[in-house]
Amino acid sequence: MTIRGTTLRIATLLLALGLAGAARADGLDKLPPDLKLPSGEGSPGTVTFSHGSHVDPKQPGCTNCHPKLFKILDKASTANGQPIKHEKMEQGQQCGACHGKTAFNFESCDMCHR
Repeated sequence: MTIRGTTLRIATLLLALGLAGAARADGLDKLPPDLKLPSGEGSPGTVTFSHGSHVDPKQPGCTNCHPKLFKILDKASTANGQPIKHEKMEQGQQCGACHGKTAFNFESCDMCHR
């Protein structure tokens, strides 16, 4: 890893920790707005990601997802730059790191696709 890469990772981590602290201090009112994800072919509806439904207000933790799973400043961008795909979720990657394990399963399409 280069010095620039290390510096970028440290800056990203500090930003994530700062956002987590800001959310904790202000009742989560500083969370990013909802984000409509691009729909793939055959999608039954648009998926709108909401930080509000994914962050525990009693124990907010941006670092649960950022930067390990998703880039923190690039909208709808995974850590490795791959597009968010349903098949990746089904393989336990991307959204599937939690959904299907600790969060609700993905058997009911209308839980995410609206």
